[in-house]
Amino acid sequence: MECKICGSETIKVFNTKVLYKYDVDYFQCQACEFAQTEKPYWLDEAYISSMNLSDTGVMLRCERMSKITTSLICLFFNTKGTFLDYAGGYGVFTRTMRDIGFDFYWHDPYTQNVIARGFEGGLERKYDLVTTFESFEHFEFPMAEVENLLKITDTIVLTTDVSPTKPIDKNWWYIAPEHGQHIAFHSKKSFRFIAEKFGLHYYNAGNVHILTRKKLGVFASMLFGFRFAKHLLYVGYFVFSPFLKSKSVPDMNSFYQKAKT
Repeated sequence: MECKICGSETIKVFNTKVLYKYDVDYFQCQACEFAQTEKPYWLDEAYISSMNLSDTGVMLRCERMSKITTSLICLFFNTKGTFLDYAGGYGVFTRTMRDIGFDFYWHDPYTQNVIARGFEGGLERKYDLVTTFESFEHFEFPMAEVENLLKITDTIVLTTDVSPTKPIDKNWWYIAPEHGQHIAFHSKKSFRFIAEKFGLHYYNAGNVHILTRKKLGVFASMLFGFRFAKHLLYVGYFVFSPFLKSKSVPDMNSFYQKAKT
């Protein structure tokens, strides 16, 4: 089976039951260490609900990533820019980022926007930065997804876990065969290949990955070379947030104004 990232040959590393009934083979690339399932014929069944029941960390992830993303934007990007949360789920992250003070919008063709209604973002315009959390492990065609994202932004901030072992272990919790939605498993090598393929710079802090056309400079190289970079970015929020102006009240007032007209 050909690797979906670099095109090299893969080897079968294990077989496990997906959705408690399908025997599915998993393959790993020996070149870039990306792992993938066989052709995921079970996805229609896996996505009866786009939000799986076992994702109990969705709110905690939003809280953490809102702080980390705040620090990233304040350190390296334009705080007055326009941003998009791609595969944004119910809109919790988008609303949180607007409450902090950023002009964030939501996009997700598979999930209803419950929390950030009125701030839907289209894919026909450019954004200063696009976030997409816990989505790369769901992509059946990962390179096409990256290519499409780069049409609307120069910077992608994403989260996905990388395997702590090589080869990838069938008992790793991130395989998550019980819901069958995780079909692609990245490594730092696979992200470096993506960066080279599309002319990007790659920065990493734990499960946070940044792919950007912008060279972030010496400070970024030092920061992301530090083992606890993710924790520093989290703490940085408390330094930057007092200087940001929340959009909560202006957003409310804009809705009232529209209602009057």
